[in-house]
Order: sequence, then C-alpha cells, then structure tokens
Amino acid sequence: MLDGFEILTTSGVVLWSKSYAPLSSSLINGFVKDVFIEEKVLPGAIATDDTAAAQNPSYKKDKYTLRWASVKDLGLVFVAVYQSLLHLSWVDKLLDNIRILFVDLYGDQIKKPHSSVVECDFDGYFDQQVRELEGSAEKVSQRAPQIVHDTLSSPSDFDGGNEAPPPPMPGLLSSQKKPTSATTSTDVTPTSTPDTSRPVTPSNGHLLSAKPGRGGGVSRRARKAASSTPASAVSELKSKDKSIQAKAKKMRRWDADGLADDVDEVPLDYSATSDVDLRPISSPDIETVDMAASGTRTGKGQYILKDLDDEVHSILQNANGKQAKTTPSTGGVVSSGLGAISGLFRNVVGGKVLTKKDLEGPMKGMEEHLLKKNVAREAAVRLCEGVERELIGAKTGSFESIQNRIQSSMSSTLRKILTPTTSLDILSSIHRVTSPTNPLQARRPYTISIVGVNGVGKSTSLSKLAFFLLQNNFRILIAACDTFRSGAVEQLRVHASRLRELSDREGLGRIELYEKGYGKDASHIARDAIAYASQQDFDVVLIDTAGRRHNDARLMSSLEKFADLAKPDKILMVGEALVGTDSVKQAQAFNQAFGAKRGIDGFVISKCDTVGEMVGVLVSMVHATGVPVVFLGVGQHYGDLRTVNVGSVVGLLMS
Repeated sequence: MLDGFEILTTSGVVLWSKSYAPLSSSLINGFVKDVFIEEKVLPGAIATDDTAAAQNPSYKKDKYTLRWASVKDLGLVFVAVYQSLLHLSWVDKLLDNIRILFVDLYGDQIKKPHSSVVECDFDGYFDQQVRELEGSAEKVSQRAPQIVHDTLSSPSDFDGGNEAPPPPMPGLLSSQKKPTSATTSTDVTPTSTPDTSRPVTPSNGHLLSAKPGRGGGVSRRARKAASSTPASAVSELKSKDKSIQAKAKKMRRWDADGLADDVDEVPLDYSATSDVDLRPISSPDIETVDMAASGTRTGKGQYILKDLDDEVHSILQNANGKQAKTTPSTGGVVSSGLGAISGLFRNVVGGKVLTKKDLEGPMKGMEEHLLKKNVAREAAVRLCEGVERELIGAKTGSFESIQNRIQSSMSSTLRKILTPTTSLDILSSIHRVTSPTNPLQARRPYTISIVGVNGVGKSTSLSKLAFFLLQNNFRILIAACDTFRSGAVEQLRVHASRLRELSDREGLGRIELYEKGYGKDASHIARDAIAYASQQDFDVVLIDTAGRRHNDARLMSSLEKFADLAKPDKILMVGEALVGTDSVKQAQAFNQAFGAKRGIDGFVISKCDTVGEMVGVLVSMVHATGVPVVFLGVGQHYGDLRTVNVGSVVGLLMS
C-alpha cells in the first residue's frame, strides 16, 4: 500500500499530492535536496532525458522507500512513497502511467508562459490506476522474479551504518510517551493532511499556546491588577455593551410560507429590475473546452459522454503507440507456471457444501467492507443477507475458497443492481419527442427536471447537462424555478451567459434563460416556461428547482403539484457521493413525493471526484429505489460529466 504520491517541479513546487498515511515534510524535501539540488547521491539528475521509474534507483530514508520518474521538458518529478518493508512490484508501472496521464492532461497548462496556477482534478485518474494495477498484481501473484534495484540512501543514513528501526507495534503505539523538546526535530511526523500539498505556513493546529495551569505564563502582578478592576470601569463596559446591542442589526422576520413580513418593507427580489438579456454581464474570457476529452462523436453526429476508465485507457494507449517500446520478459515459462500453481493452492476448499455456520464469519467481514466503501448499513445488510441465502447449500469449485465464492457472488449481485433495466439513452428520447415519426403526434419540447436536497450541486449539474446537450446541437431553455434561495436566479444567469458564449464560439446549439424572479410559485413558472419553449421552437427545457430537506413534509408536498402542472419527461435527482446512511432515506422520500403514479427517473451523483473508492452511495440509492444512475459528476467544469461504467464501480467496491 502506498503512503503517498506527489507531483512536483524540480524547484520544489507541489502541483498535486495524495496521502494515505501521515508523512513528514522532511522526507520529500530531503529527496529533492539530495537528488536534484546538491546531487549528492545521483550526479546529473537534472540533465538526463525523460526517465522511466525502472531506470532510476530507489531513494531510501528512515523506514521509507521513494521511487520516482521525471519529465525533462516540463521539469516535473513524480514521486511514490511506501514503507521499505513492503515490496510493491507495480509502483514503477504506476509512476510511468501517471507521468503519461498528467502530461497529456495538464502539459499545455504547464507550458503556458507566466502560468502560476494549474487546475488539477486528478484524483479520479490516479485512483483508477492504483485500483487497476493493485488488482492486476494480486491476480499475477508475483509470477515474475523480483527485480532488485540499486538503492540510494540519504547522507544521514551513511553516518550510523545502521538500518532504520522497525515500525512500532500497533498495540503499543498509543501507550508510548513521546519526549518533549524545545528544538525541532526532522524525525517528528506532522499532523496528517490528506490529499493536499504541504503547507507553507503553520496551521492553527501547529501553533503553540501557553498552558492553562498555575500562572499560565502571566506574572503575579498582572494577575493581581486584572482581579482589582475598579467598579467604575466595569459599569462603563456594561453601558457600552448595551449601546452596541441597541445599535445591532435588526433580525428579519419570516412567516410560515418562508417569505419576509411586510413590516420590514425591504425588497428581496433583486432580479425584478434586471434584463433577461444575458450579454451585458461582464466576465473574463472563457477557456475553450476540449470536447474530445469528455466524449466522442458518432458517425451520426451524436456526442456521447465517456466513462472514466475509457478516458484513462485511451490516453495510455496513445502514449504507448507513440513510444512503441517493447520490454523483454524476465521470467521464463517454468517460473511463471510455478508461480501460478503456488498461488492456486492458497486457502483452497474444494467441493465443500456451504452452511450457514461457514458463511457467518465471512459475511460479517463482507458487511464491514461494504460499510467502509460508504454503502448505507441498511443496503449492506440486505445485500449480505441475499448473498447468504443464495450460497447456503451451494458447493464450491474444485479450487475455490469460501472467500472467493462470496466475493464472486457479491460482485454478481452488485452488477445486477447497478445495471439499468430501462434505456438511459436521453438523446434518442429527445429525438422521438422533438422529431416524431408519427404524423399525428405534435412536436413539443423535451422537459427534464432537476431535484434534490440543499447543497448537492443541482444547478451545477444542470449546467453540465446543458453543455452536453449543446454539443448535440439542441436548443435549450433553462427555467429558473428556484424562487426561494437567494442568488439562485443570478447563478443560473451566469451559467447561461457562459454557456451561450461557448455555444457561439463553437457553433453549437442555442441556450436561453427563462426567469420570473423570486417569491413566485415554481409550478406555474415551469408550466409557463414549457409553453414559451413550444412557441420559440426549443428542443429541451431544463427545470431547476429549490433544494429541500427530505424530512420536511411541507416542502416535499409541493413536488406532487409540480409534477402535475409541469409534467416533465424526466425527473433526475442529484445526490452527492459524500452522503452516507442518509442516502437511502433521501432517495426513498423523493421517489415517493411525486405521487403514486410518478417517481424519479434517474440519479445524478455529484462530487464523485472527492471520494476515491468510496462510491457506495450509488449502490445505496439504486438498491433503495430501483432507479438507475444516469450521470456522474467528476469535477467543477462543464465537461466534467461522465456516464456509469458498472464494471468499474463494482471493481471499486470490491477492491
């Protein structure tokens, strides 16, 4: 298991990092100093060409081993850190693949002159490669002989001549007392800061403060003066506090409907006087979006979104095709065959009929594993119970362990749950409505409504969906039906302005915003927007709604009226990947809020780039409702929308 991975420049600027365990900043700093600055252990490291990880010797310090690769033209160094006790045969391949991916994705930004900021949404690509290479290493089971690399040690390691002490026992870690010292030691491990670069300035947790004991760092005379404050000064301070409270801002009062009382006489609708025209908004130049990075165009002209695995594999295949390098195999047929056979006979229970007692312990472990992947407990328990009922009385294969049989059955169950039973081709559905083949069927716009709880990213997901539809040359009308949250209309106005500029630049479809301000009925605004779209020949109407708590009966009750008046073709619920057990209740509440004859049609899971392998919320929501996941949000740009790869999600959950 890796302890950390960093992408930095040869001058020491960290562009991207990921930490799995607390690491001292002196580890990377010492590596940069010894290898690249002072060249104590590898003379001429800067002057060499682009080097693969296998060509560079290891750098060892304390109990860690550092493997690295470099890119000369961009001045980049890729460093992987892991404990020296471990043998990770796939680290070199990881470094080479990450080097290719990072340069392909962000090389143009780094090459720009005077560039000071590089936007790196690289977590998803890195996690995909770690997952894939770890899985392949487990399957190979070290068939090839181990390659011993030349090791480099820091100059401090040559003084004592002794190896680093072994790590402490886990049970004794908390009981050991750490000595305190006034001087700073390079061996002290700082507080863990996962997934962020090393801080330049100390945080609040690293600041020293006086102990609150006797004296507390204050002299006896000062404490005596503080305790003998005159009564006149105390009364003066109280009078000042009263005057400040009297001049404080008066709190606004709200009625039962969520509107301000008329007593305040303060207008809250700041959008009433604004013009619907979106062009007067002044904004910085918008960068061109690379459409090939987020999808592909078919022979019929349709733009299809990629999933994350396809994107990573295409980048690596292109890079391998350019290099056209072949590496000779180091292991023969005999050695690889022996490795396969030795791995085959591990933990083998052949031809055993499984009983409830045999499955009790492994199923408990599987349940805990799913909980760690952010699967809701209710969903995890039901999944394990279903797999247990399926396996009781079953017979294992000739060379199959109980654990492998459980994992295989769970993977199959997860695939069945996540695989949609209905078509998710939104483009075909839009074409059937906007271009009907039946002459008796009138043309009308296709309506999609976005719902969800507060703060999950509904407006951002709507703008990503609008950009995807613009790439398919649809004419889109955005209906601003969030008439409650302050700034909701202005947010959509900015998104529509940016998307209009992108569509005009790229020659794509047309987009417009339909708004009626705040404090009005959202259902009537949606109905009027659909009527306006029919008159103005729009293809798609995207309806934004107000966020609401799923346990608020009064707010949820208005969704049934909204569905009756607007009659949307698709209702997509946005759920964030960060939510845990509450995801089941949210999905069930929204699915039942539209009445007995209507429910949600799909999920859009946002913020998937922030959770890594913990994608259990997909299983929780789908298992609770039977509604499929349509899109995944993997970033904050308009092109950061992906479709679901069921095999990839199952691989993440079972890794």
